[in-house]
Amino acid sequence: MEKKAEKRRIVLVPFPLQGHITPMMQLGQALNLKGFSITVALGESNGISSSQHFPGFQFITIPESLPVSVSEMEAFGPVEFLLKLNNTIEASFKECISQLLIQQGNDIACIIYDDLLYFCEAAAKEFKIPSIIFSTTSATHKVCCCVLSKLNAEKFLIDMEDTDLQNKVVENLHPVSFKDLPIRGFGPLERFLVLCREISNKRSACGAIINTASCLESSSLTLMQQEFGIPVYPLGPLHITASTRSSLLEEDRSCIEWLNIQKPRSVIYISMGSIFEMETKEVSEVANGLGDSNQPFLWVIRPGSKPLPEEVSKMVSEKGFVVKWAPQKEVLAHPAVGGFWSHCGWNSTMESIAEGVPMICRPFDGEQKLNALYIESVWRIGILLQDEVERGEVERAVKRLIVDDEGAGMRERALVLKEKLNASVRSGGSSYDSLNELVNYLKTEQKNAKTSGSNY
Repeated sequence: MEKKAEKRRIVLVPFPLQGHITPMMQLGQALNLKGFSITVALGESNGISSSQHFPGFQFITIPESLPVSVSEMEAFGPVEFLLKLNNTIEASFKECISQLLIQQGNDIACIIYDDLLYFCEAAAKEFKIPSIIFSTTSATHKVCCCVLSKLNAEKFLIDMEDTDLQNKVVENLHPVSFKDLPIRGFGPLERFLVLCREISNKRSACGAIINTASCLESSSLTLMQQEFGIPVYPLGPLHITASTRSSLLEEDRSCIEWLNIQKPRSVIYISMGSIFEMETKEVSEVANGLGDSNQPFLWVIRPGSKPLPEEVSKMVSEKGFVVKWAPQKEVLAHPAVGGFWSHCGWNSTMESIAEGVPMICRPFDGEQKLNALYIESVWRIGILLQDEVERGEVERAVKRLIVDDEGAGMRERALVLKEKLNASVRSGGSSYDSLNELVNYLKTEQKNAKTSGSNY
């Protein structure tokens, strides 16, 4: 039997929304396979449990005075919500860690926390436990946050009235210009920059984990390393190494049977993630454009979304297939799928590239627009749609991606990236080596603690 001292405990603290929990759970699975016990600390208002595809994980509850939900974030605004959350939950988390240390016999090797939950650092410092930041966005986005953290809001807004300055490329971050910095959708700039400063502050963290790969963001990773001054571990794509499904939403697998009878690379898959949704007018334009393209389509329309107009619903049922939630990794890997209409969240972006599927980019705000810029202009594996979308534009975009030579070129480049991404997590690959470096660091800390008798 393995000795307890040789199987240390990692405490994971994910931000409890689908797009943040999914990669954190995938990280937990990867570390569990390396011999670590996994404890997940979550607030009272989430609906996750160990019975949901995470066998062997321990779940503990952080009492919270500010429930984490989409409605609460909308009520406060995302920035004020996060600032308030970090202020109100710090003491509760300290108590959780104190109890866990008593119950588990000081068996905590490290606290790994979502970078939005920087309150975790106070507990790590108090109990002398190593801590590592985990980012669910791209390395480019992290560098942009560092750039924003150094800006003066009033001066920046004045500067951005100058078109030349808007189009000026951020130093060392080509092709990102100042107008591309992810500031839209977060309320008053001054408060958003306060949050950027909090998120970019490493405090006493001894490392940072990020779900990306060197083959996608080599220069941004170098910049991130310089900005943070601590080891950065790019471990992506984490979903490739995940041993089990980590979606929090029930997946409708009937779409796989429908895909099985479609022609190779003919289907456009549409999903706008777990939070955002199109306006009714855009839904109608997209649906009609899809119909005009004469390409089959698989469309994820979540429960609670705005209902489709009757005439649109009829057309969709005749020419496409609608599900409430799809097994996305399996869908993107299916030979019938030729393109992905996406909001360009980082998880979806990584999953699409990892299957060699080119994209139609329809970002909403923040990091999504940054990801879309890279998809279209850096990796050249997608088409960016901006401003108001009308049916003719939708039809042309689908045909460009699925039918035309332009789309074939995108697909070829996406397949090259697919091979590079998959190679990165295999033996000798950059992400594979980075994971081993992280594990060796954690195990070295264990030996040091065992030798010194430290309880951290």
